[in-house]
Amino acid sequence: MGGKITYVFLATVLVLVFGVVAMEGVLLLLTGEPIAMAMGAVAFLLPCVGGWFLWKNTAFARNAQRLARELEAEGGLPVDELKRTAGGRIDRESADEVFARRRAETEDSPDDWRCWFRLAVAYHDARDTPRARKAMQRAIVLHADRAVGA
Repeated sequence: MGGKITYVFLATVLVLVFGVVAMEGVLLLLTGEPIAMAMGAVAFLLPCVGGWFLWKNTAFARNAQRLARELEAEGGLPVDELKRTAGGRIDRESADEVFARRRAETEDSPDDWRCWFRLAVAYHDARDTPRARKAMQRAIVLHADRAVGA
């Protein structure tokens, strides 16, 4: 719950910053000076792009959470079986072993969103965030396709 509150707080601050930057962009556009107007256009567009990224990220997080809740209700969330170092970090060999199992599971059932979800968790544990995100996106798409087909 603390993570969700932090996310909402930071997203709110970011939206406020976007608003201030957009207002400054408008003020620069109104000056009539060519260079100031160019800077104003950029200052106005940046919050638009940033807002789009924030929207997409928030939708991704909400969808991943929805899948996690559904998988938890089914009793299918991956169990934390990873060995840890004395400092609490995940042991690399342990993460690699779990990852190999999750990858094989996904190769056996490539259309099962649950397998892709668990693979995303394994990628995350192995500190491969880009692949974790892609695997989770695949799980979300497969889940949505299943819901549409049902």
